[in-house]
Amino acid sequence: MDLNELWFLLVAVLFIGFFFLEGFDFGVGMSTRFVARNDLERRVLINTIGPFWDANEVWLLTAGGAIFAAFPNWYATMFSGYYIPLVFFLLALIGRGVSFEFRGKHESKAWVKTWDWVIFIGSILPPFLLGVLFSSLVAGMPINSEMNMNAGFFDYITPFSLMGGVTVTLICYFHGLLFITLRTHDEIRERANRIAKRMWFVTVPVLAIFVVMAIFYTDIFEVRPVLLPIMIGLTVVFYVLSAVFLWKGREGWAFTFSGLGIVGTIGSIFAGLFPRVMISSTDKLYDLTIHNAASGDYSLKVMTIVALTLLPFVLGYQVWSYYVFRKRVSSKEKMTY
Repeated sequence: MDLNELWFLLVAVLFIGFFFLEGFDFGVGMSTRFVARNDLERRVLINTIGPFWDANEVWLLTAGGAIFAAFPNWYATMFSGYYIPLVFFLLALIGRGVSFEFRGKHESKAWVKTWDWVIFIGSILPPFLLGVLFSSLVAGMPINSEMNMNAGFFDYITPFSLMGGVTVTLICYFHGLLFITLRTHDEIRERANRIAKRMWFVTVPVLAIFVVMAIFYTDIFEVRPVLLPIMIGLTVVFYVLSAVFLWKGREGWAFTFSGLGIVGTIGSIFAGLFPRVMISSTDKLYDLTIHNAASGDYSLKVMTIVALTLLPFVLGYQVWSYYVFRKRVSSKEKMTY
């Protein structure tokens, strides 16, 4: 494995980690409208992710930074080509973060209700937009010989990309429901459990439809005719096991296998892309790859040394924070948000 391949793998791992961790944050945010029935229950749900959500978003920032440093041409093409959807994505994340801090600063019902809606929109819009982005990216976008992407509305919005957005949103919502069953007590926990059981029968069929559509809208199964069916098969097994443990009341295992289902889903996208990082629908000669989009060997070498030095400390801190805040959140405790 050369450094170009290593950094593609690291970028993939960072995005997978983001969807695994921030995925349940998004799911909990959506649940504030669908699971919680009053202000106290919404505060309980928000407090389940209170110690984690900002650290989880660091995985996305690090992924963006890794692309900028390791694959500058990929960064330039993608972030300029997807400028408008990424602006809405960032505004949604900013509004969501601000609302966590502001909703409890004033007693007015209108004030709290407004920020609650910002939390909901800021939780449902980002996974949908990322799903659209990655789906359109893997299907191919109009990239020319100068690595510029000149896309119109219907290049971004296709049946496949919309299905990708819905799929990612649903798997995050299901993941968040399972997280709630791990972190709460009594009625909220039972309600989240019931809704999760119903949502499994929505999420998995939608995921299956998305996979079938990928056969017709992308070339990833031609590029990886053996690996991708194996990964997708494992993803199906993970979601089946998640359902088995959910019905048995083994919430920790249900959450774990739901997370592994996300790993399989996002990992399959990156596996289908490799060694490309962006696919040109104009001409395959204009594809961005891990070689023509990468930094020089010296830059990659220095970055590798720095990453391997700092990564254990970052991971250690995050594991420690999850251990410290491992207890369930009760409505009888003092609410932070």
